[in-house]
Amino acid sequence: MKLVNIWLLLLVVLLCGKRHLGDRLEKKAAEKAPCPGCSHLTLKVEFSSTVVEYEYIVAFNGYFTAKARNSFISSALKSSEIDNWRIIPRNNPSSDYPSDFEVIQIKEKQKAGLLTLEDHPNIKRVTPQRKVFRSLKYAESPCNETRGSGCLRPRACANVRVAVFDTGLSEKHPHFKNVKERTNWTNERTLDDGGWRCRGVTRSLRENKGTLVFVSYTSWFLDAFNYAILKKVDVLNLSIGGPDFMDHPFVDKVWELTANNVIMVSAIGNDGPLYGTLNNPADQMDVIGVGGIDFEDNIARFSSRGMTTWELPGGYGRVKPDIVTYGAGVRGSGVKGGCRALSGTSVASPVVAGAVTLLVSTVQKRELVNPASMKQALIASARRLPGVNMFEQGHGKLDLLRAYQILNSYKPQASLSPSYIDLTECPYMWPYCSQPIYYGGMPTIVNVTILNGMGVTGRIVDKPDWQPYLPQNGDNIEVAFSYSSVLWPWSGYLAVSISVTKKAASWEGIAQGHVMVTVASPAEVESKSGAEQTSTVKLPIKPRSFRGARVSEGAAWLSLRREGGGVTLARDFLFFRNGDHIHTNFRDMYQHLRSMGYFVEVLGSPFTCFDARTLLMVDSEEEYFPEEVAKLRRDVDNGLSLIVFSDWYNTSVMRKVKFYDENTRQWWMPDTGGANVPALNELLSVWNMGFSDGLYEGDFTLANHDMYYASGCSIAKFPEDGIVITQTFKDQGLEVLKQETAVVENVPILGLYQIPAEGGGRIVLYGDSNCLDDSHRQKAGSVTPERMEGNHLHRYSKVLEARLGGPEPRALPACPHLSWAKPQPLNETAPSNLWKHQKLLSIDLDKVVLPNFRSNRPQVRPLSPGESSAWDIPGGIMPGRYNQEVGQTIPVFAFLGAMVVLAFFVVQINKAKSRPKRRKPRVKRPQLMQQAHPPKTPSV
Repeated sequence: MKLVNIWLLLLVVLLCGKRHLGDRLEKKAAEKAPCPGCSHLTLKVEFSSTVVEYEYIVAFNGYFTAKARNSFISSALKSSEIDNWRIIPRNNPSSDYPSDFEVIQIKEKQKAGLLTLEDHPNIKRVTPQRKVFRSLKYAESPCNETRGSGCLRPRACANVRVAVFDTGLSEKHPHFKNVKERTNWTNERTLDDGGWRCRGVTRSLRENKGTLVFVSYTSWFLDAFNYAILKKVDVLNLSIGGPDFMDHPFVDKVWELTANNVIMVSAIGNDGPLYGTLNNPADQMDVIGVGGIDFEDNIARFSSRGMTTWELPGGYGRVKPDIVTYGAGVRGSGVKGGCRALSGTSVASPVVAGAVTLLVSTVQKRELVNPASMKQALIASARRLPGVNMFEQGHGKLDLLRAYQILNSYKPQASLSPSYIDLTECPYMWPYCSQPIYYGGMPTIVNVTILNGMGVTGRIVDKPDWQPYLPQNGDNIEVAFSYSSVLWPWSGYLAVSISVTKKAASWEGIAQGHVMVTVASPAEVESKSGAEQTSTVKLPIKPRSFRGARVSEGAAWLSLRREGGGVTLARDFLFFRNGDHIHTNFRDMYQHLRSMGYFVEVLGSPFTCFDARTLLMVDSEEEYFPEEVAKLRRDVDNGLSLIVFSDWYNTSVMRKVKFYDENTRQWWMPDTGGANVPALNELLSVWNMGFSDGLYEGDFTLANHDMYYASGCSIAKFPEDGIVITQTFKDQGLEVLKQETAVVENVPILGLYQIPAEGGGRIVLYGDSNCLDDSHRQKAGSVTPERMEGNHLHRYSKVLEARLGGPEPRALPACPHLSWAKPQPLNETAPSNLWKHQKLLSIDLDKVVLPNFRSNRPQVRPLSPGESSAWDIPGGIMPGRYNQEVGQTIPVFAFLGAMVVLAFFVVQINKAKSRPKRRKPRVKRPQLMQQAHPPKTPSV
């Protein structure tokens, strides 16, 4: 029976596991005897930032000594009226070396002095100093609830310099034997913190009831990044970040860091399962952004989801994270040598950083390793998780061995992320696959990242070529391009706009074609002047077209005009973070509309650039051009149906939720509320409509649907001949201001009005933007709010600009017009294997020889629409993980298979015992397997 047990164990490993047998046995032993003092901590991060008043970061065009930097600033301010200024000293290891920035303090609020600084030839930019607050909250649970296989401990890799940005490390920590240097970039006096995932967490749990506040300044990171460049660091792990990608000095320094060949690995964030919650700098093209999964290969609930928000509202975000790996219940080093189970993408990020370090230390042609080639190898070798969309998993699960094979055979080249555009493939290509394209609709925009492994700089030769396949109706669609003029550092973007041609207005079906892009980079060793390396990549495109014009189908439009970052916004929900897009926080609304058969598009241009039957305005924080107001009023009189979902705007509450800056001892208030209600009221005033400054919350039932009214206002004015629906809600504004609870009856929240003019449209007002969100189970205000006095919305608005007398509207921008690429038709059959992993030009992954073990789960490609009707339009458009029922059947089949094998060997053993012994000596069977004692520390 011992032989049977060995075979049974081997079978289970092959069917259900990818780890070596020794690792499995070690895990089993670790689960039976968890290490002493071990605990399991799950991380939740809350991020906020503010501008430090009177402090500015002065960035220079190069690296200069402290004396030279002082001289530049003094000469620049000599002609100004600013006398009360000083350079803030920075006492850290970078102080002994030249720097490219300085932090100054100017007491007077005079912008003329700042403009004088920027006029200096050696000063590149002057930006406010930012202060970031990260509240780290933890939940503790027993260690033996996790499935980690022992404590993960750091291993030394030959000739690789790795930098870890954390809050400290004990000098005598037993697991860290090869630490070359510990440096301090903060105002703290000690380096022996043990890391905010270790000792700092323990202290916070004991003293702060589970919350640790981590404070940092932009200048701290700038100095530390400069030091990493100076020390020629190869790999840098950054497990912290935030949503503010508009912090230009920080972003510029990250670009400079990777341009100096530093491979940066960063956590994507712990704001899942909400979409559009990525952290910076993990959302940058040149950085490897890491998401988290559990040991069942499910996307961890806490792992942030894409898309990136840099490109909003005019375009569409890029695919992120880049890759996912284990980040839930991972056992790591404790403060005093034990192990601790941790969860968070800040755990997954160092796992990838460790894998990158191993790859750098073992690859044969190390000179070919750079931030782009490493990222190319990781995403090209990743194992795609079945049933998970690309904004959850990126390119899939980390596969270290396949990445090693690719890097060892790597040739410098360009590649794309994603490597194809298949708008019919669900769920991986969600949300693109959830709605077909059609004639008259706004073009579908897919933003592709170009990775350039040939050099830190590059360019696209000429322009991309569009080559449709004639047998696959490729001539029925048209494409347009927008792309980076320069690829730097190591990367760029290619935005592809896809639309249906006029001749195919009544056609329905699937079309195919591909885009050819040639990338050129300067040769590393130029044999002659102007020599370049080139690489040509192909981007297959496969959209589905729906027959019929937009107007006849009753299209729904969505106007979301909020800038992605920089502006200080009060939260739409007072207790939740929002992103304002139909594929992020309005995902439930979008899916509900799609399931009802509506087509939803995002308007990224002024109202003057569209004509439709229905317009949805949801949580609009922007102001409106006078031309937009006039155009919208005319359209409603001519039959446009206008549906307005507002949110709250109460200046007293906004002052209450203001942010206190401990450094300047001043309060910072939001520039707007959940919606720009004063601007909406001006828009609706011609119909005698308007929203109030009330703030209500509560549950109610409408048309047999359970609804939740979350932090919304009420209707203050409405025509007498209109229909108004009232409900009983809790006064959330009173609760916030006075900490009192009051229930208010007859709160008007929903109004319906038919324009009396012949052919006029309808107007629907709703005080909250989350009425269609069924997943979450507000005396009516009569005062219409005025704008917050002293707000700075004009700093970020596309409508307003600063003038002497106050902000005024800008000139109305022209409507966008795409230049469609001239097609180069191909009379050949299109490939059908677009779902396969991206293949780098130098490697065929199908021929890669790997060790003889299989993955923890069968690698199943995503189903095409022809194989299953579950994703047909309009039903079945929900994104998410693999089918849970299918996932639950895998262990059942494994168990049944094991039982069959077990029965087979039992029969064979019984037969062997019943056979008569032969006189001729038998040849001994070779031993099938010898299990050595597993090492105490598992290999990475």
